[in-house]
Amino acid sequence: MAAFTELVFSGVQPTGNLHLGNYLGAIKRFVEMQERDAQCLYCVVDLHAITMWQDPQALKGQIREVTAAFLAAGIDPKRSIVFNQSQVPQHAELAWIFNCVARLGWLNRMTQFKDKAGKDRENASIGLYDYPVLMAADILAYRATHVPVGEDQKQHLELTRDIAQKFNNDFAQSILAHGHGEQFFPQTEPLIGGPAARVMSLRDGTKKMSKSDPSEYSRIALTDDADAIAQKVRKAKTDPEPLPSETAGLAGRPEADNLVGIFAALRGITRDEVLKDFGGAQFSSFKPALVDLAVEMLAPIGAEMKRLVADPAYIDSVLADGAGRAEAIAAPTLDAVKDIVGFVRRGPALRTV
Repeated sequence: MAAFTELVFSGVQPTGNLHLGNYLGAIKRFVEMQERDAQCLYCVVDLHAITMWQDPQALKGQIREVTAAFLAAGIDPKRSIVFNQSQVPQHAELAWIFNCVARLGWLNRMTQFKDKAGKDRENASIGLYDYPVLMAADILAYRATHVPVGEDQKQHLELTRDIAQKFNNDFAQSILAHGHGEQFFPQTEPLIGGPAARVMSLRDGTKKMSKSDPSEYSRIALTDDADAIAQKVRKAKTDPEPLPSETAGLAGRPEADNLVGIFAALRGITRDEVLKDFGGAQFSSFKPALVDLAVEMLAPIGAEMKRLVADPAYIDSVLADGAGRAEAIAAPTLDAVKDIVGFVRRGPALRTV
């Protein structure tokens, strides 16, 4: 088994209106992972965003807004690599090679395409169908060993592992001949989320928190101020029963489970620890505590995001620096892949600068 240097890769789509679910499910975890003894790359996946039509001017603003959220939440662009996907061409080029490795039957099993395309699948873009292959290229361009994933992305990571394994098998002799040992790509491992990796709607605890929900009260936007955060928490749907003393008592109570999970994730503790303090309490006493915690944690992020978005030149400089550092890792990977596959390529002296 080949040894791979630990590297964490993850991405967030720049589709606007980042909310509490994006923060707890992804961005907060990114900040925590900076403490690992591993290189961390955090990517604004703008190539994925255009699988659905995006207004060009709005997209540019959304790329900067997601970057601002990364920075405002505590990601250090010097310790981690922060960049947008389209500035590193190796993602798209490797995706084509992987298109020739992946099998049609694998993609036909991807449930997210069926969910997103709905009944009008014939009018969906090829990109929407094929984006799990691009996701594999995103990860394997850096030969990432770990990827933080939510429940809805586990299937895509399995596809990444399948593509890596098939590439390693198909080109085993060439991989060995080029001095890469028995495997060129790793079997990337998932980093499973914490107590609120999947945050549900504040209006319906059975549905995931989403920016597309018509009700503003279904989600807390990262740009919400303290008053908006407090109002949305106070209006969050609950049930008439007091909070249980143990997590087993949250079964069949999706709204209660969601609010307890949010509190746990914001505080960085378990649901059991939350219920140890609030078991037996009515929501009338739990919600004010959740308001105070949410405002304490989120309001400063929203204020810093607004400050950063007002300075697009700085955000663009962070993305440019990150893209250069990301490409320094991805370019040798793609060069090696081209050699393994059998392409004739220019040497460094022959490349245009």
